[in-house]
Amino acid sequence: MNLDWITHFPDNFKIDINETIDKAVNNFNKSFDGVFDAIKEVVLGFLNVIGFVVNLIPWWLLLIVVFILGWKSSKKIRKGILYASCLLIIGFLGLWELMNITLTIVVASVMISLLFGLPIGILVSSNKKAFAVVRPILDAMQTMPSFVYLIPAVMFFGLGKVPAVFATIIYAIPPVIRLTSHAINQVDKEMVEAAQSFGSTRLQLLIKVKLPQALPTIMTGVNQTMMMAVSMVVTCSMIGASGLGEEVLIGINRLEIGRGFTAGISIVIVAVLMDRLTQGWFSKKAAEKEE
Repeated sequence: MNLDWITHFPDNFKIDINETIDKAVNNFNKSFDGVFDAIKEVVLGFLNVIGFVVNLIPWWLLLIVVFILGWKSSKKIRKGILYASCLLIIGFLGLWELMNITLTIVVASVMISLLFGLPIGILVSSNKKAFAVVRPILDAMQTMPSFVYLIPAVMFFGLGKVPAVFATIIYAIPPVIRLTSHAINQVDKEMVEAAQSFGSTRLQLLIKVKLPQALPTIMTGVNQTMMMAVSMVVTCSMIGASGLGEEVLIGINRLEIGRGFTAGISIVIVAVLMDRLTQGWFSKKAAEKEE
C-alpha cells in the first residue's frame, strides 16, 4: 500500500491552472489590442511631455531649486546646501542625463497614481462595501512580488518606458489609497457633526472639513507612493526602461561593481531628496496651519 500521501501532497489533487491563465490573458490581449495600443500612445505622449520639461530645466537651475526648497522647508540654510551638494554628486558621477530619464518615469508614475489613487481613497472612505472589495486587492498588490507585475505589463504594452510606468503604478498606488481612506475616516466626528448641523452637503463636508483635516496623513500616503515608485527603478530596467536602474542592471550582469555602486548611490540620493523635501514641505505647511 502506497502511503506517500501522508508525507507528500498527492499528485492527483494538483490542479494546473497556469495554461488556463495564459490562454485567458492572451485572448484578452488579442481582443483589446487596439485599446492597449491607444493607452500606450497616450502614456507615451505624457512621458514625452514630462521628459521635455525635465530636460528643459538646466542643471544649475535644478540645483538652485533644490537648495531653496531644502532651505525653506527646514528653515536651515545648511540643509539647502547639503541637498544641493548631494544632487551635484550625481552630476560629478556623470549620471545627470540618466537621472533625468529616471525622474521622468517616476514623476509620470506618481502623477497617474495620485490621479486614480486619491479619488479611489475618497470613495472607499465613505463606502464600506467598496472598501471591502478594494481592501483584498490592495493587500494582493502590496504583497505580490514586484517582478510579477512586469509580465502583464510587457504582454499588454511591450518593452520600454510605458510598461515600466504601469508596473510602477500597480506597485506604488496602494499607500495613497489606504492612507487617504484612513485619514478621512479618522477626522474628528464632532467636527463632522458640527458641519452637518450647519447644513453642509456631503460635497461641502468633504472639501471644507474632511480633506483639510485629513491632509497631513494624505500627504504621508503621497510620500510613500513616491518612495515606492523610486524603488521600482531597478526592477523596471529589466523590461527596457532606461535610466539609473539600467546602469545597476548592467553592473550586475557584467560584475562591474563601480558602475552598479555609483548608479545605486545616485538612486539613493534621488529617493532621499524626494523624501526629505516632500516631508519637510508638508511639515512646514502643517505647522503654518496650526499657527
